[in-house]
Amino acid sequence: MVNQNIIFIAGHARLPQGMAAKSIFDTLTITAEVETKYGVILEASCTLATAHGREFIGRLLKGISLQDGIDYSVSQIQQYYFGKASNALVAAIKDLHKQYLQIQTETVPCK
Repeated sequence: MVNQNIIFIAGHARLPQGMAAKSIFDTLTITAEVETKYGVILEASCTLATAHGREFIGRLLKGISLQDGIDYSVSQIQQYYFGKASNALVAAIKDLHKQYLQIQTETVPCK
């Protein structure tokens, strides 16, 4: 059963040349389960090549509210992730945030 207070959003960005994940994917994707009332990321994942990297990004983004804007998410990635995909991760989280804002403007509250 699906919880109607949770949405699933994806953000995408191009991967740089020379990345391990580039041989599998052309783009990096960040996906997130987001609580709708406050925009809090409940779970997040991405398409980095290693499980360790995917888990790290998930922990880094978990608990962040998309309602607060994108600056904090971007700063967390820039401050704690030092892999080749940092720019792609930033672009993907910005795209995810853009998708979130679009959903918020299109969603009509139920009465």
